[in-house]
Amino acid sequence: MTLNFILLQAQTAVAAVSNPDVQKISLLQLLKEGGLLMIPLLLCSLVMVYVFIERWMAIKKTSGDDKLFMPLVRERILSNNLAEARSLCISNNSAVARIIEKGINRTGKPIDQIERAMEATGKLEVYKMEKNLSVLSSLVIIAPMFGFLGTIAGMIILFFNIQHQGFSLESIAGGIYTKMVTSAVGLIIGLLAYIAHSYLNAQINKNVHKLEVAAVEFIDILQDTHK
Repeated sequence: MTLNFILLQAQTAVAAVSNPDVQKISLLQLLKEGGLLMIPLLLCSLVMVYVFIERWMAIKKTSGDDKLFMPLVRERILSNNLAEARSLCISNNSAVARIIEKGINRTGKPIDQIERAMEATGKLEVYKMEKNLSVLSSLVIIAPMFGFLGTIAGMIILFFNIQHQGFSLESIAGGIYTKMVTSAVGLIIGLLAYIAHSYLNAQINKNVHKLEVAAVEFIDILQDTHK
């Protein structure tokens, strides 16, 4: 029985190679064969793209790469021109500027109170940058699960048809490869969501480092004013 099955497979493969009119399927047709569960997978991919672009633009906007900002703030604070320093922070509109503005507003109070106020503002800025980032981490799990569910549902239907319509090697092979499309698509979406999440996390960590450096530099500036 096993030998006959192997010979049948070999004959089918040879016939497919020797036949120049072997039917081909396009990527779009293959995706359509995935069934109804391709709809939630499509929604997952759209959500992933939207969240990534929206978060990337938000993080880039709040990062603030003005290298002259802190030297200008130092110059104005050391010259006791706090109003201009505050105006400089408002016009900069970055996470670093908002933290420094909070410190300027607390100038004259004990250093530990200034540090706590700046730390609270820094946590708020990090929270804003991490907003909706959990959606990507959820898609890492949800998308492959939808894919596996589509494959399992397809296999159930396939075996049901075998039971009621009889055994056919061609129908089995065709049914299996089309129903595994959902698994492949789900895994691809999950992988892309993981890459997007990791990239955005790296950008957030870079900005957190900038915030910490700016806060320390501001405290040093205040201490220089008391010398």
